[in-house]
Amino acid sequence: MLLETAIGIAGTVFGAFGALFIIYGAIIAIIELLARETRIRIRSYPDIRGTFTTRILIGLEFFVAADLLKTILEPTFQDLIILGSLVTIRTVVSYFLGKEMSGLPEERKM
Repeated sequence: MLLETAIGIAGTVFGAFGALFIIYGAIIAIIELLARETRIRIRSYPDIRGTFTTRILIGLEFFVAADLLKTILEPTFQDLIILGSLVTIRTVVSYFLGKEMSGLPEERKM
């Protein structure tokens, strides 16, 4: 009972942290874009995009971990199919975002 509660809480915390990290990345990207447009600070669009993409990738990893933990609690066949679908979609998105990031020069990766 205590282990189930701990796993449930950990899954919720991981999911919330993933969402917050993506929101954090979006806020940083918006601030950087506004600073670029108002000429306060000049960062290139690929730099800003790279920063945001990195935050999305990290957030997606936390979502996958949260889904895995939540499925441990109630592993019905339908839950496993949903988890497999979510992990597949997130893995494909992560792969292509990571591939895009690998095309950036080292100094642009954050």
